[in-house]
Amino acid sequence: MTIDELDARLIALLRDEPRLGLMEASRRLDVARGTVQARLAKLEASGVVRGHGPEIDPARLGYHVLAFVFLQIAQGRLTEAVAVLDSTAEVLEATATSGPSDLLCRIVARDTEHLQEIVNRLLSNNAIRRSTSYIALSQPIPYRTAPLVAKAPQA
Repeated sequence: MTIDELDARLIALLRDEPRLGLMEASRRLDVARGTVQARLAKLEASGVVRGHGPEIDPARLGYHVLAFVFLQIAQGRLTEAVAVLDSTAEVLEATATSGPSDLLCRIVARDTEHLQEIVNRLLSNNAIRRSTSYIALSQPIPYRTAPLVAKAPQA
């Protein structure tokens, strides 16, 4: 799906102020409320806008360690491995990858000892054969989509 300049402005506005109402958004964008409502519905239906929930900072909840963990999965046991990951609250996301590892997981932990406990728990399931962990030291560029959205209308 492509977005136009109005879609990009609407997304930016809601990203900056997720609790903003449709009337106020329409006023700031200088378009009718129905236009904002229709555009937002279109963006949600297409999956471009996936949510309006608050962003959570795991460190503020006591999870000060962020790690990226590559997992190698036993042949034919991906579904079982994903179930184990899904039942582990500290696993924030898992992405299938090409190369020597099968999954890349973003995992948070209270400290490095807690991270070791999480990894050991994952490895105790025979569906997960091996892990390689990388601890994040800092995040010079946090997850972002704003530059992509800003560039999209030009595409």
